[in-house]
Amino acid sequence: MAQMRASLRLVRTQAFRIVLVYVLLFAFSVSALLFFTYWNTRRTLDAQSDQIIEAEITGLNEQYQRLGIRGLAESVVSRSQHPGNALYILSDGAHNILAGNLDAWPSITSDPGNFVEFGYERSVNGLTEARRARGRLFPLRTPAGTFYLLVAEDVHDRDLTQRMFTTTLPWTVVLILVHGLLGGGLMSRNMLRRLDSINRTSSEIVAGNLTRRVPVSEAQDEFDVLAENLNRMLDRIERLMKGLREVTDSVAHDLRTPLNRLRQRLEQSQGRLQAAGSDTSEIERAIAETDQLIATFNALLLIAETDAGTARGTMVLLDLGSVAADVSELYEPLAEERNLTLKLVQPLGGGAIIEGNRSLVSQALANLVDNAIKYTPPGGRVTVRTLQDETGVSLSVADSGPGIPPEERPRVVERFVRLEASRNSPGTGLGLSLVAAVAHFHNAELVLDDNAPGLKATLRFPHPAARIALPQIPSRNAAE
Repeated sequence: MAQMRASLRLVRTQAFRIVLVYVLLFAFSVSALLFFTYWNTRRTLDAQSDQIIEAEITGLNEQYQRLGIRGLAESVVSRSQHPGNALYILSDGAHNILAGNLDAWPSITSDPGNFVEFGYERSVNGLTEARRARGRLFPLRTPAGTFYLLVAEDVHDRDLTQRMFTTTLPWTVVLILVHGLLGGGLMSRNMLRRLDSINRTSSEIVAGNLTRRVPVSEAQDEFDVLAENLNRMLDRIERLMKGLREVTDSVAHDLRTPLNRLRQRLEQSQGRLQAAGSDTSEIERAIAETDQLIATFNALLLIAETDAGTARGTMVLLDLGSVAADVSELYEPLAEERNLTLKLVQPLGGGAIIEGNRSLVSQALANLVDNAIKYTPPGGRVTVRTLQDETGVSLSVADSGPGIPPEERPRVVERFVRLEASRNSPGTGLGLSLVAAVAHFHNAELVLDDNAPGLKATLRFPHPAARIALPQIPSRNAAE
């Protein structure tokens, strides 16, 4: 099966298609050239035979004009003694042979005066051999009756040449196609090997390893020129990304520290004012704003770390059922406070295993559940579901809220994007951005669908390369 897939992949390459088109054009050109050569050769041989026949007819006609039928018969007998490739027959109206070097009148189906071809038999070295001839038939009308004169040339060699062409042409085309396809396969295989190295490097770079570079060979061909240009581009991108990451990290760290100090001082001031019996509502609002700023910087740092792939070393085989149970238990009190139903649905027996970072997956699921609870009206329903099938493992959060319009869904995963309906609600616009970053980190896909009503956000993870036996966490709700 793997060999078949590799062969199909080889056939689908652009190099193989180009070689195939070239081979077909070359085979057509060779076929046309051989056909033209055959046609021209046959035309030339027929012209030579016709000239010889015309010369023979001219000589015999002169004998007939001077000596009559008897003199023509004597001339035919004389020439038949040393015939070579020449064939002569003089017969009466009933085709009884009067003179010539053929034993029987041939089967001719053409008007007299035109060139005709016919088959005949000749004895060669004591063996009868079927051969081919080309000639002209003339009627001779005399007072004694009608006589027929046939003058022809043996064209057996021309037929052998024709057979050679008709036999050689198909085999020539077949050999051209076979060798062309083999050459195309070798060229495509070499090109695929070069492209696969570029694709592998690109995949590692997309996964977050910006230090990888496209290998360059010593051939210095067009692929090496492309690889060198890509490597220079990657060097520049790495420098820009490193500089941007350093600036972002520095700003986030530098601002997070004074924000934490500001919050501590606000809490201390709040404590002193409460002890003195003063109103602390303004300080409480300042503390809430400070917490939101700190949460924003924490989210930015987490997104930056995820995009950079710095947490890739903590990837382990992870049970999504365990993560879903922990997050659901954490948000269950908040759902009850909002008069919402939070339900966890998992397949019987569990087994939703992925290769991932538990902290990042938990944070992404927490963001999805928090958004669902935030935008679902009282009396609504939020469902957390894990599912495993042949396509992979999925973790979804569905709510019965207002949902997101289809045209806005590609935009809501961008940073600091908030829809008009959520402008007045608390938040930073980084929740779905973090979920998208975690999905990209795990080679997963974030899909936003209509839940009719509400929104269904699904993280689709690929199957892990290897699995280990993990303890199953019993779900608090049976699978639906």
